[in-house]
Amino acid sequence: MPGATGASGTVPEGERIRVLIADDQPIVLRGFAAVLRAQPDLAVVGTAPDGAQAVRLARETHPDVALLDIRMPEMDGLEAARRILATEATRVIMITTFDLDDYVYDALTAGASGFLLKDVRANDLAEAVRTVARGDALLAPKITRRLIAEFSRQRRPAPADGPLTPREAEVLRLIARGLSNAEVAAHLVVTEHTVKTHVARLLAKLGLRDRTQAVIHAYESGLVVPRP
Repeated sequence: MPGATGASGTVPEGERIRVLIADDQPIVLRGFAAVLRAQPDLAVVGTAPDGAQAVRLARETHPDVALLDIRMPEMDGLEAARRILATEATRVIMITTFDLDDYVYDALTAGASGFLLKDVRANDLAEAVRTVARGDALLAPKITRRLIAEFSRQRRPAPADGPLTPREAEVLRLIARGLSNAEVAAHLVVTEHTVKTHVARLLAKLGLRDRTQAVIHAYESGLVVPRP
């Protein structure tokens, strides 16, 4: 399992989380790569200065996680994310300068699993990659509020269609409100393992990649209504 270390403290190469990084600022690109290469459970499989090269590298290296700057020459991070996600089983983290970037909504609906600011701390960068590789969302409260505001402004929720059980629907409502698995477990008075099972089942039933897409579905389908 990625992230598990042996007695020597190293992780076999085939079990490391494979990471692709794309950013048109050389100092950011080199800095992120250096931080991630220092982690025993992560492997940087490619770096690119623009979106077009990121797409090509993704097809060659099949990364588990791609860190993509939103604004890049040749092809921006949004289009690169769409193309990568169309052909690869890769999770995407968008890199932004501002946490309220104009492209937050578009990036999430394109399939990004979360966001990082360029001034992220080294430990937080590595943990973000691990978080997204596990299938969890990486959304700060500000990002979640912006997402909800965009749905309120742009879309009239459609009736929720329901392959979910009542308990699965309740779990989805809670994670759409931003609760972690542990917080959902406490709210429902069940074990965290039970919550993880519900989350896995609802993602499979709805054909969703991760928790970020689940949050989008919850608001888009009307299962959760934005609060005024």
